[in-house]
Amino acid sequence: MKEPAVSADPTQTLAFDTSCHLFDGCGFPAPGLHSFLFKPLFGDADSNLYFNKTMLLALLGSIIIVGFFWAAFAKPKVVPGKLQLVAEAGYDFVRRGVVYETIGKKEGDKYVPFVVSLFFFVWMMNVWSIIPVAAFPVTAIISYPAVLAGIVYIIWVSLTFKRHGFVGAFKNFTGYDKTLGPVLPLSMTIEFFSNLLVRPFTHAVRLFANMFAGHTLLLLFTIASWYMLNGIGIAYSGVSFVMVIVMTAFELFIQAVQAYVFVLLTCSYIQGALAEHH
Repeated sequence: MKEPAVSADPTQTLAFDTSCHLFDGCGFPAPGLHSFLFKPLFGDADSNLYFNKTMLLALLGSIIIVGFFWAAFAKPKVVPGKLQLVAEAGYDFVRRGVVYETIGKKEGDKYVPFVVSLFFFVWMMNVWSIIPVAAFPVTAIISYPAVLAGIVYIIWVSLTFKRHGFVGAFKNFTGYDKTLGPVLPLSMTIEFFSNLLVRPFTHAVRLFANMFAGHTLLLLFTIASWYMLNGIGIAYSGVSFVMVIVMTAFELFIQAVQAYVFVLLTCSYIQGALAEHH
């Protein structure tokens, strides 16, 4: 039986043997971890000094976002053009629908630029999954969501100490409530580990896991469509291809939702840091 071919070409979209079809005597080249590994475009992987496809997509995504908003607001008009109108709609959606609704207008205004940038960056990294040639969500690599969650974590913790001081921050992190009586030590211990250790982990993994699973399903049905494109298997291939279209549409929805959830949780953490502890 033929083994799935590991992606030797860093630009390869699907890591599988394209000559392998149903009834050819080769097994189904199922996607796996090898589908998420790319050799360096340049540099040495052994020394950890390299530049690969996901890094390129992250860089291009950042340039696209900055370029889009720069073009939209470089010369703003009272009566906005199409580009400015789209940019304003996106900016206003995050500002009003996420920041103001969670943190409030008075406290939230200063965090709008950060949250807007975070939302569109995460969304762009997700959208690469369905863009031809790229065909890979950057956030399906855990290091990217982990760094973003780490930035949010640092902001949240520093804001908590800045607003409440050491004692107040400790109460904030541990959910101190003297009315709990004998169970207070247990409650504070659970809250402490939940807030300072589990929270950043779940913040990163929620985004990573959804994008990893979504991309795996897209790969599965795409590879299956090609694999079964042989003999009577063509009928099955058609069904699988329909699922590719359905999953692509579903991924479009999930990509936006995950970006929204990521910044919504970010604002929730910031609001918790700014809120007075009682």
